[in-house]
Amino acid sequence: MSALPFFVQARSRLRSLPPPWLDTALAVLVMGVQLWPFLSRENPYAVPWHWWGYAVVVAAALPLVWRRRAPVVALICTLVATSLYDLVDEVPSQPIWYGGLIATYTVAAYSSRLPRVIMLIFSVGGGLLLVGSSETALRGVVLFVAAYAIGRASATSRAYATALEERASRLRYERQAEIERAAERERARIARDMHDILAHAVSLMVVQAEAGPVVVRSDPARAEAAFDAIASAGRDAMVQLRRMLTALKEDTGSRAPQPTINDLAELADQVSDAGLEVAYSTSGEPRPLLPDIEVAAYRVTQEALTNIVKHAGATRADIRLLWQDDTLMIIITDDGRGSGPSFPAGGNGLIGIRERAAAFGGSATTGPRPDGPGFQVLVRLPLAQAVTA
Repeated sequence: MSALPFFVQARSRLRSLPPPWLDTALAVLVMGVQLWPFLSRENPYAVPWHWWGYAVVVAAALPLVWRRRAPVVALICTLVATSLYDLVDEVPSQPIWYGGLIATYTVAAYSSRLPRVIMLIFSVGGGLLLVGSSETALRGVVLFVAAYAIGRASATSRAYATALEERASRLRYERQAEIERAAERERARIARDMHDILAHAVSLMVVQAEAGPVVVRSDPARAEAAFDAIASAGRDAMVQLRRMLTALKEDTGSRAPQPTINDLAELADQVSDAGLEVAYSTSGEPRPLLPDIEVAAYRVTQEALTNIVKHAGATRADIRLLWQDDTLMIIITDDGRGSGPSFPAGGNGLIGIRERAAAFGGSATTGPRPDGPGFQVLVRLPLAQAVTA
């Protein structure tokens, strides 16, 4: 096993330990390193090393245990203990700066601006005043300034990593929220499509089924046409539902086409077969539209015809498409009861029509016909999203 993966694993395990444990282990390590000269060297005075040296080494390393909780206090205690090391002669000649360097790094990494600047001046200034040799003083200044710089670099890196984690977390949250909103919109769209398909097919089938027994003996040909219309409506609903469910199950690959404006004439013929006379006309210059807008135009017309069949008691309906410069207007009118008590002016169907139009920046208005008895649905879809030919 190479050294680099071993080092990475060891660092990961150390970081997983609680900080107090790491600081205690660090204090013990520094204490052991600075006590080693007491064990490895012989006193030239032929007497044991003075107990004062042991006490100062321990006092200089012990504050590292609470270096994260009170970095300034830990640094002051360490520096004060270090300055007392040479008060006696019977100690090994060695620098005992390790604790002070680590404490300086901690102050630079975890303290606010004013305390860390004051402590840097205190550390460097005190070292220059107490150290006799200029070489030792210079070396001490370089080491303490380097420890401070490393501490600041660590703080900056940690703050940057924290900012990146917060940004990544925020992006994950926003992405999840967008996914949920998209899923909600898709569920609403599927619900509208299911409602339109089933309501339209079932309404035609119910009307024909009710008329069939009445004419089965008096007019067999009309009864047969009614049953054919029921079968045709059922087959059409099954095809559209199968198409929708297949699109839901398939993540990739080709999908069956959705209905478009070009299918409105066929829709008018299908409703006409159910006994309601439906006229279909267009005016203006047709323009290519985005597929979603074409589906919306088809569905709002389908829902309007379904409401006429179910509630209006009408004998005739008109579908008119008016292509204007920036708007496609779809006008569906009938000669039925209008918005009487039996007509659901606030029903799910009309709400769905308004929602479909609003989804593409359009609008839908419903109410009594202005030119006579009956009901009118007027849908405006903007052509700003039209496909440029």
